[in-house]
Amino acid sequence: MTSAALVCRNLWKLYGPDPQGFMAKHAPPTDAALKAAGYVAAVADASLEIERGEIFVIMGLSGSGKSTLVRCLSRLIEPTSGTVLFEGVDLLAAPPAELIELRRHKMGMVFQHFALLPHLSVLDNVAFPLEIRGTPRRERDKAAREMIDLVGLGGREQNLPYQLSGGQQQRVGIARSLITNPDIWFLDEPFSALDPLIRREMQNEFMRLQEALHKTIVFITHDFEEAVRVGDRIAIMRDGRVVQVGTPEDLVRAPADDYVAEFTRDAPRSKILSARAIMRDAVPGENIAGLVPATAKVREFAARIEGSDLPLGVADEAGQQIGIVDRRAVMAVLVGTGAQA
Repeated sequence: MTSAALVCRNLWKLYGPDPQGFMAKHAPPTDAALKAAGYVAAVADASLEIERGEIFVIMGLSGSGKSTLVRCLSRLIEPTSGTVLFEGVDLLAAPPAELIELRRHKMGMVFQHFALLPHLSVLDNVAFPLEIRGTPRRERDKAAREMIDLVGLGGREQNLPYQLSGGQQQRVGIARSLITNPDIWFLDEPFSALDPLIRREMQNEFMRLQEALHKTIVFITHDFEEAVRVGDRIAIMRDGRVVQVGTPEDLVRAPADDYVAEFTRDAPRSKILSARAIMRDAVPGENIAGLVPATAKVREFAARIEGSDLPLGVADEAGQQIGIVDRRAVMAVLVGTGAQA
């Protein structure tokens, strides 16, 4: 029995004249068979397990299949074959009425384009999912005001969307997606249309919300630095396939292939690599300037080690020394050559 909130196994989405018929004859199809029959695999044999409460990032270049995969996970797009389990419910077997109820009560979605209703105020935009559900006006307005305050837009309740900045509009979209208190939250490049400064502000806001709400989140981006900032684990896609899944540190230290290595080439290693990743064994009797946690990122202790003539010890969760980080290892990370597997 898995503890995952969302599981997909061997998920396919084919475009062509008879996808189900083709899959029935080719299970699983080879790339050569797909090409010969004129099919396009937007998602190809994808398998993922997303744990409760984690931020799971799906990333890849344009056309890699990440948005199609997320829409298949919520069944906004009908997969060709495979399995999708949400809290133990087989979404591909769920009848339309059950699926609608799951989306209304259990799933929240935010997309790159804000899709606010232009004739409705901020308050009414945020309350709209509850209106569709049939919630009484007084109750839904109260909930909407709470969400508006949560995303930092208190005082803007009566504004129309055109009176808001891009970042403020996205906050309205986030509040609207959260008002039903979803168990899982899908975000498809929610900040990519924003200016860099506003985008960073929204990333910070997103992380603040997650700290408060502890949602299970599937977050799509094509920006590895954004993925590192917000994600617990990252899945990298190429040509519809999941190439590698791991923590940011896993992907930087041990890329599965050249494609992943290129994705991570310019990654901010000092923000990703931990003391555990760059430590060496201690020499008996070696003096140290103090201890750092094994999970501490290099940027958190780089200045400390630079200002000392001695290395630092690395401590495990129990406070016991398990290794050494020295100036050479830290400098290797800062210049981009350290902790390569």
